[in-house]
Amino acid sequence: MMECKKWKTLSRVSLVISVFPLATFIPVFLKLTLPEGVSTAWAGVNIACVVAGLILSIICVRSNESRSLVNIASTAISVFWCLLMAGIVALGLILTFVQ
Repeated sequence: MMECKKWKTLSRVSLVISVFPLATFIPVFLKLTLPEGVSTAWAGVNIACVVAGLILSIICVRSNESRSLVNIASTAISVFWCLLMAGIVALGLILTFVQ
């Protein structure tokens, strides 16, 4: 019983951490411009959240007894963010070497 509660808590935490990078859009919708230091820190927090969310999601999905729709959704969201970040890095590298 206690083990099941731990898995549910961990899966909820992984979902929240996976969705947290969407908070980046709040300043955009409010038409705010963040200072350079805050923007850089926010980007670092987003990267850390994506990595942490992916790790926690994979831990939750690997266990058969804890596999649920929340865990699968969290994993899919985290994989999407990782692919998006990898694409941005690849595009930046390509554009750097093309010019």
